[in-house]
Amino acid sequence: MSAPASTVDDAIQAALATVNDPEIRRPITELDMVRSALIGPDGVVRVELLLTVAGCPLKDKLRADITAAVAAVPGVTGVQIEFGVMSPEQRQSLQAKLRGGTANADPVIPFAQPGSRTRVYAVASGKGGVGKSSVTVNLAAALAARGLSVGVVDADIYGHSVPRMLGADGRPTRVEDMIMPPQAHGVKVISIGMFTAGNAAVVWRGPMLHRALQQFLADVYWGDLDVLLLDLPPGTGDVAISLAQLLPNSEILVVTTPQAAAAEVAERAGAIALQTHQRVVGVIENMSWLELPDGSRMEVFGSGGGQTVAESLSQTIGAQVPLLGQIPLDTRVREAGDVGNPIVLSAPESPAAAALGQVADRLTVRRESLLGKPLGLKPAGR
Repeated sequence: MSAPASTVDDAIQAALATVNDPEIRRPITELDMVRSALIGPDGVVRVELLLTVAGCPLKDKLRADITAAVAAVPGVTGVQIEFGVMSPEQRQSLQAKLRGGTANADPVIPFAQPGSRTRVYAVASGKGGVGKSSVTVNLAAALAARGLSVGVVDADIYGHSVPRMLGADGRPTRVEDMIMPPQAHGVKVISIGMFTAGNAAVVWRGPMLHRALQQFLADVYWGDLDVLLLDLPPGTGDVAISLAQLLPNSEILVVTTPQAAAAEVAERAGAIALQTHQRVVGVIENMSWLELPDGSRMEVFGSGGGQTVAESLSQTIGAQVPLLGQIPLDTRVREAGDVGNPIVLSAPESPAAAALGQVADRLTVRRESLLGKPLGLKPAGR
């Protein structure tokens, strides 16, 4: 005897609730994307799904996920899916639901709101060429591999490189005035390179840089992130100042090489914390040495730069700034970045990947500040 229709219908709805929208990462039923799901006398389920935009790039994945989920329901012999598109009113309703307010509410930066539990790390360097972007994408991939929800903002507007290095070749999807960031290796990422034609140069002055960073933080739907990494441009210019204004709770990760000249410049990048009142969480020394076939090390860029920067910043700031790790030179770091598959994923056994993983572990277990957080204590009765 077949199961009652209501039982089958409930099972179909439960199956659909297990399917997440690939971009928003929330159930399609919760997002009101399922217009109808009816089972016919022949056991075929006909699902009408409303896409956020016409020509959704992930429509095939939605089709596959829905088909697999619904086909597993007992009594279902087939699945047919018809795609429609949300009306402007439905998209506004979805936007309001994602923002947790009204559709007309002004976008806010969620990471700057009281109670935000997202750890925000600004990856800075005094000069270019020290591997700051390589460190950023590998830390992001390593943290995501550890089960954290991670986002990356490519804040180096002029020298954007994160999409290639992370393998994020998709284009952002727009829902009204909200942007859905592409994902790669479990990491959400946004970059000005996703909005420019080809390899076109970005020629903007300071106010435009500030506005772009503000939009990346407020207009992009990041969801509930555990960690947000920002790949800053070298130096202490407009973007670093804007970041301190927009995300005063962000913490600075300073990247340097062992070279004395690079270390001196890196100290300036970290010392900006004195003026912006940010915390310097630590120093990462990149390209520390080259391991030779006989097991010896060649210190191509000298030695001691990372420790020097850590000690100098500790003295300047008046708080302990640790050397979080030393990353050896490895051609696979460059090769992995060129093909968009970070070395922590493509060659996790390599010394460079192991060192990057250790830094990620130290960032993961960092103690949270209790400043401004309620402790739930009540005065004892007399």
